[in-house]
Amino acid sequence: MENVIAAAQAIYTDEQRMLLENFRKMAEAEFAPLAEKYEDLGHPPDADTLKSLFAKVEEFGLISGLIPEEDGGAGIDRMTYGILYEELARIWADLAIAVLIQSHAVFAVNLLGDAAQKETYLKPLLRSERICATCISEPEVGSNVREVKTRAERKGDKIFVTGQKLWISNGAQSDFAIVVCNLDDGISMVIVDRDKGGYESRELRKMGLVGASTCELFFDRAETTDAHVLGNSGGGLFQTLKLFESARVFVGLTSIGIAQAALECAVKYAQDREQHGKPIGGHQLIQGYLADMATHLDAGRLLCQRGLQLLDMGVRCDTQTSMAKWYATEMAVEIAGKAVQIHGGNGITKEFPVERHFRNAKVMPIPDGTTEIQKLVIGRNLTGLNAF
Repeated sequence: MENVIAAAQAIYTDEQRMLLENFRKMAEAEFAPLAEKYEDLGHPPDADTLKSLFAKVEEFGLISGLIPEEDGGAGIDRMTYGILYEELARIWADLAIAVLIQSHAVFAVNLLGDAAQKETYLKPLLRSERICATCISEPEVGSNVREVKTRAERKGDKIFVTGQKLWISNGAQSDFAIVVCNLDDGISMVIVDRDKGGYESRELRKMGLVGASTCELFFDRAETTDAHVLGNSGGGLFQTLKLFESARVFVGLTSIGIAQAALECAVKYAQDREQHGKPIGGHQLIQGYLADMATHLDAGRLLCQRGLQLLDMGVRCDTQTSMAKWYATEMAVEIAGKAVQIHGGNGITKEFPVERHFRNAKVMPIPDGTTEIQKLVIGRNLTGLNAF
């Protein structure tokens, strides 16, 4: 399998291959054991541990990489960032999700924040001293940001945020949140600090990615001010959609990493497991499964990498990012499912990691817009007609 991987990576630059190799060595030594530990514990790392993990990945620019060097970031192009991010997802997908949320909070505050907001919020994020949750979805609102019910009410020079958010990554460990809410009869993004009160979380138990925090967040007249409105008041709809455009590619890449891990498990098992006097990988049916898996995986990876390149070019690419997210996440479920099938009865036991990859893969078609939403985005852009 090594020659297949090497050929796929031949399109990378020498610098990208060197970075990937160094990152892989670090992540396999330090993160792989933790992936198993938190899988067994069944809950995510606490806030202090997560901050230390963020500091470790930031040695390779995975927290600050999406913002320029002049703004304090690593200034990595998205293709290079995506190569490293996929490898993180292959080794510990749960941490990859947490890094995705933190890095896009960094991206949002740098893009939309004023000087004071960058001093108070961006710099501690870059130093991995604080954790941010981005709050969009609600119990009755998913991808249609226009329908959010959470409200921000002005009282003098203060703003009070009230509402409930759902499916919030990094929610339990968060020090502050970027909350998409109604303010002044428009959608805005407002920063809310946890230590001001009226900000509570409840961890949700999931079938997969159990080492990544997913929460309900409750805001009960959580106090903030005008100085905490991110970007233009009332401009939150456009701002949120821009975040979706970028994040969806990385959700797809998370699935690519999971699928790569599942494929590697399947290949190794097919080489080692013997039936009828030879390894099962020597049978036509198993080779057909593996060929399908590898081809779909490569196609998904290339869709995601095209999305990264278009984002770096500054081209509107919501169609392409939706294609990447839809295809990669659904493809990973199929690949992980076939990997379980190749393992037979062993595939449904916790003695082998492939069952974890299957559960993790099954989570990924849901966040940042379901498969159905991605198809509606693509269909709308093809026809010019809005179906939702």
